[in-house]
Amino acid sequence: MLRRITSSSSLSSPPLFFRLFRHSPRSNFSLSSSRTAVSVSNRHHLHRLTAPYTTLRSICSHSSSDLLSEHPPFVRIYKDGRVERLSGTETVPASLTPQNGVVSKDVVYSQKHSLSARLFLPHKARELADGSKLPLLIYIHGGAWIVESPFSPIYHSFLTEVVKAANCLAVSVQYRRAPEHPIPAAYEDSWSAIQWVFSHSDGSGPVDWINEYADFNRVILAGDSAGANMSHHMAMRTGEEKLDPRIKGVAIVHPAFWGTDPVDEHDVQDVETRRGIAEVWEKIASPNSVNGTDDPLFNVVGSDSDLSGLGCEKVLVAVARKDVFGRQGLGYAAKLKKSGWKGDVEVIEEGDEDHCFHLLNPDSENAPKFLKKFVDFITS
Repeated sequence: MLRRITSSSSLSSPPLFFRLFRHSPRSNFSLSSSRTAVSVSNRHHLHRLTAPYTTLRSICSHSSSDLLSEHPPFVRIYKDGRVERLSGTETVPASLTPQNGVVSKDVVYSQKHSLSARLFLPHKARELADGSKLPLLIYIHGGAWIVESPFSPIYHSFLTEVVKAANCLAVSVQYRRAPEHPIPAAYEDSWSAIQWVFSHSDGSGPVDWINEYADFNRVILAGDSAGANMSHHMAMRTGEEKLDPRIKGVAIVHPAFWGTDPVDEHDVQDVETRRGIAEVWEKIASPNSVNGTDDPLFNVVGSDSDLSGLGCEKVLVAVARKDVFGRQGLGYAAKLKKSGWKGDVEVIEEGDEDHCFHLLNPDSENAPKFLKKFVDFITS
C-alpha cells in the first residue's frame, strides 16, 4: 500500500542535480523487460505518486521482493506498476502575495492531460503605462524527463529571481514525465504549451496576465538539462512550422545531449558513466527509442541533424566545465555556428562548476554571475 507523509529535512532526498547521472542505474531485469515495464501500452498500469500543490513525499511500503527495478536518484518501479520518485517531489504553492517583488499563479493549459503552467509577474507590472509590455520568458524545467516540475522549490525560486531582475513575465511549463509517459510525451506537451502561450499574441487568450503584459516581439525560450534539450527541439519546430510571431532567442543551459560515442577527445570516456546515462534514457525516459542514445532527440551533436532551420535570431549556450554534458554543450554551439543558421551564438562557460550549479547553490560565487548573463540575454 502507498502512504504519504509530510516532507521534512530528515526525509527529503538530496537535490537531484548533485547526483544527476552520477549513479549507475540498477535493475533486476533485462533491457527488454524494462521496456515492457514502462512501455506506452502499459501506461494505464502506472500512476503518478506526486501531484502539484502538495508538499508530500511518496513512501512505498512494498518489500524489496516487490521491486522490479531501481534507478537512483530518479525512481523505483514496482512489479504492480507503481512508481516511486526518489527526488524532485517537493513543491511550493504559487502566491498572489508578492515574494521578492514577484507574484505567481498556476493556470491549466491542457485539460486533456491535466497540465498547468506557473506564471510569474513583477508585482509592479500594474504600474506600467498603458500599452507597455514586458519580455516573455517560456521556461522548460529539467530533471532527466523523470522528476521535478514548475512547482519545485528550486524552479520557483530561480524564476522569481529571474523575473525580478529582468522585469519580465515568465511561463514555466509542466509536462508529462517518464516512466508513466515515456518520450515523446514531454516534447508533445512542451509544444502544446508554446502554442497555448502564442494563442494570446492577439490579446484574446484565456489568461489576463499574458494578454496584458507579454510582448510577443521579445519572446525567449529557455530550459536547463532535459529542458534545454527540449528547448532546442521546440526552437527547431518553431522554425519548421513558421511560428508567428517568431521567438527572439533560445537559452540552452547545461543541455542534456548525448550519444553512443564521445563528441571529441575531451568528452566523457568512462564506460561506466556512459552506460549509466544510456540506461536512464533507454530504460526510463525513452524505452521506445529504436536507436537508443543515438535517437536524434538525444544525440543532437553527434548526429547528422541539420540545425540551420532553428527558429530564432539568437542563442545562448551555457556550459559548466565539470558537467558530464559540458563537451556536448560546446559541441552544440560549434555545430550551430557551422550549420548556416543566420543568428548569433553566445557561449558562457563556468570553469569550476558542475551541472545546474546555479539552481542547487544560488549563493555560490558564480551563480549571480550566471543570473546576470541570463537576464542580459532576456532583456537585450
